[in-house]
Amino acid sequence: MSSADLVTALYFYKMNHSGDNPENPDRDRLILSKGHSVLAQYAALAECGYFPKSILKTTKTFGSILQGHPEIRTPGIEANTGSLAQGLSVGVGIALGGKLDKRDYKVYVILGDGELNEGQIWEAITAASVYKLDNLVAIIDRNKLQASGPIKEIYDMGDIKSKFDAFCWKTFEINGHNMKEIIEVLDSVDKIKGVPSVIIAQTIKGKGISFAENVTGFHNAALTAEQFRKANLDIDNLEL
Repeated sequence: MSSADLVTALYFYKMNHSGDNPENPDRDRLILSKGHSVLAQYAALAECGYFPKSILKTTKTFGSILQGHPEIRTPGIEANTGSLAQGLSVGVGIALGGKLDKRDYKVYVILGDGELNEGQIWEAITAASVYKLDNLVAIIDRNKLQASGPIKEIYDMGDIKSKFDAFCWKTFEINGHNMKEIIEVLDSVDKIKGVPSVIIAQTIKGKGISFAENVTGFHNAALTAEQFRKANLDIDNLEL
């Protein structure tokens, strides 16, 4: 839920892609490094025609093409992720490949702020800077929680913006649930040349579900029938 607005803006406003031609070599790519949030991506892919919406009901069942983390056998998925911190490295590789092939596509990588604890992330950040990957855009889903609790109590990374600044990335900070801000910053990123960009999106874990907002226990938990009913009522009452 914290990344749903970001995913929506990318698939339905910004990215060059098509469910009818998922292998187009000039398509923009989205890599969901925080792979546990893939249900938001599945919903978008189904709406865009990558697979029938009816398949959504098979998510996380044996044999389904929609598992709990992204897999490349799923139409529209660019990389297997879920082992946290690997997605940005994959994004760097794809972005560098685009430069070498002289293709004009963007690579967007959505990261969890908890992932930033991992050393591999910072190797990828330095590599993107060294190779001047202005076709790479990292988006930090800054909901301030990870699986076992608040980030500030587990492994506080401090001022994320200043760290990216130090590695010569172009940094932006937005409200990750304000669609106007999201769209404007995605347009602004297109004008950046010679350096990679990062969008630090301030978000709320469980956004839109009253009893789940900022509750770590819903990082990965099935809803009861009553919770599901309440969640649907909350969604129906959302102001868009």
